[in-house]
Amino acid sequence: MPSTTPYIVTMLAAGLGIPILASLNAALGMRLGSPVAAGAILFCVALGVTLVVLLFSGVAPLAKAVDAPKHLFLAGFLVAFYILTITFVAPRFGVGNAVFFVLLGQLVSAAAIDHFGLFGAPISPLSLTRTAGIALMAAGVFVTQQV
Repeated sequence: MPSTTPYIVTMLAAGLGIPILASLNAALGMRLGSPVAAGAILFCVALGVTLVVLLFSGVAPLAKAVDAPKHLFLAGFLVAFYILTITFVAPRFGVGNAVFFVLLGQLVSAAAIDHFGLFGAPISPLSLTRTAGIALMAAGVFVTQQV
């Protein structure tokens, strides 16, 4: 079985980046006076970076997008929703508070996706241990709100 260490490190880095992203884009939104403008700038930069990576990895897979099920493109809507809401909410509610609730939502959603094998994900039934972990995280979010 191949090592999962590269996946763990990569996703840990991505997780570390989420609060930084939220902080930077929230600050830009406040400076511009528009969370939507900050979101648009973020997506322009992200598009540029993605296009560079795509050019280095080969653009041939883009031709397959025409045949992909259309519901798969809702991911773009969801990332826009996340960016716009975190950019608006973080300066008003706090980056930590906003990200804690995002994390809780991610855990619940991920557990449901894995349990039912939604969107082609491998099925990983919701066990008592996993449910307890999500409940513990929910309790942690509650505790972080008791300031």
